[in-house]
Amino acid sequence: MAKTSATENKNIYYQLRHAQNWSRERASQELECIPPERIERIENGKFTANPDEVVIMAEKYKAPQLCNYYCANECAIGRQYVPEIKMRDLTQIVLEMLSSLNSAKKRQERLIDITADGIIENDEVEDFIDIQEDLEKMSLTVEALRLWSEKMLADGKIDMEAYRAAQKRKHTK
Repeated sequence: MAKTSATENKNIYYQLRHAQNWSRERASQELECIPPERIERIENGKFTANPDEVVIMAEKYKAPQLCNYYCANECAIGRQYVPEIKMRDLTQIVLEMLSSLNSAKKRQERLIDITADGIIENDEVEDFIDIQEDLEKMSLTVEALRLWSEKMLADGKIDMEAYRAAQKRKHTK
């Protein structure tokens, strides 16, 4: 029988704390407002983390994907409306984005034809749904890029000051 990793069946909260190489006591000190006993219960699935705890954990564990995970999997509203975004490398995200953009360009004229009269006819519904699905894929890819950049900022691989200054310049134009 094959051995399983000690972290294999652990939830994301455990995995992220473990990735920091922190004990629960150390995590409690770093998180400042979550006692080790509560961390243990969250990691063992006995308690659900509160949104404010998730935000703190995401920041301290340098894991912005934790907020998306929480919304997509643990929040009653988010489970219905928020798709889970998986961390991917930049190359994969860019290739998916280019593919989505090419697909959208090809379908642009059909979308105009379908929606020009403000009515979606029965013979247009299937194409309209296909276009919506393509746009949803594009939206997920945009979110993956945003999550990737947040992770790079958290890890210090993108200079936070330069990034914020560029954002500020962009928004003041």
